[in-house]
Amino acid sequence: MLKKVAVLVLITLTLSSCVSKKVYQELESKFNKLRTSNSELIKENDELLKVKKGLQNDLASLKEDLKKLQAKKQILENEYASLQNKHKNLEESYGVLSTQSSKELAEQSKKNQDLLVKLEEKERKLLEESLRLEEMERQLSLRSEEVDELQSLIKAKEAQMQKLKNAISSALHNFEGNGLTVVHKNGKIYVSMENKLLFNSGSWAVGTEGKKAVEQLASVLSENKDINVLIEGHTDNVPYKGTTLIDNWDLSVKRATAIVRILKDKGVDPTQITAAGRSEYLPVDSNKTREGKAKNRRIEIILAPNLDEISKLLKE
Repeated sequence: MLKKVAVLVLITLTLSSCVSKKVYQELESKFNKLRTSNSELIKENDELLKVKKGLQNDLASLKEDLKKLQAKKQILENEYASLQNKHKNLEESYGVLSTQSSKELAEQSKKNQDLLVKLEEKERKLLEESLRLEEMERQLSLRSEEVDELQSLIKAKEAQMQKLKNAISSALHNFEGNGLTVVHKNGKIYVSMENKLLFNSGSWAVGTEGKKAVEQLASVLSENKDINVLIEGHTDNVPYKGTTLIDNWDLSVKRATAIVRILKDKGVDPTQITAAGRSEYLPVDSNKTREGKAKNRRIEIILAPNLDEISKLLKE
């Protein structure tokens, strides 16, 4: 599907003066769907982190319940031992009282029967608590294994992303500090390129230096097939004044797809890539200053790990 959209967008760029508004709107709708799909992937990643925290909380709760059950079991065992001693003493007393009146013997016999009933009830409760404790220990063991496996997968993903971040920083070290930054946070890698490195004002044609930077990034991404790549175009709040496009949102999408094409041409799998336009609505600085506007005009390349393995584990 992405290949088809790329072909349609290429035709749009080549024959922009001949394409109808309806065709263009259809392309824009497809890009919006891709953007929505990527947002869902990001939300899924956040939900997985929340699930991990929930599992850890459940594990802590199960441990606390186990501790309480063990204490309750000990109390029942002590009561059981005490009742056994009383029963033994009553049986000894019974022999002594056998010479007493029949009334006294009947009363003592009733006490013995009552005590036996209580003893049997305590034995039943002790057995129930023992079985419950065994089941709780089994559940605790299973939950611990799930948490350990989930933590192991997340740790491996984090290590993979850190390795990728190091590879990207190494590949782009000539550009860092010159309108390009690479940051690893929240389990993702954010490669931010200011427009001064990539585009002229109002244009979506990538300049020579910007193209070099994107191609060097592509050389790293093409070797990482299980990374999801989101390209976000951002603008400042100055309205687009050209005639080819509609507005800043249109421009932000065009710039994002321009980066997508370079990555694709340099070997990045198109199924890994999503293009999105955020227009002026996600600024990183104030649009009241020239410097702030310059920072807001940018391309954000957000790299996220493929979380299919973690999702499968959680569903199981």
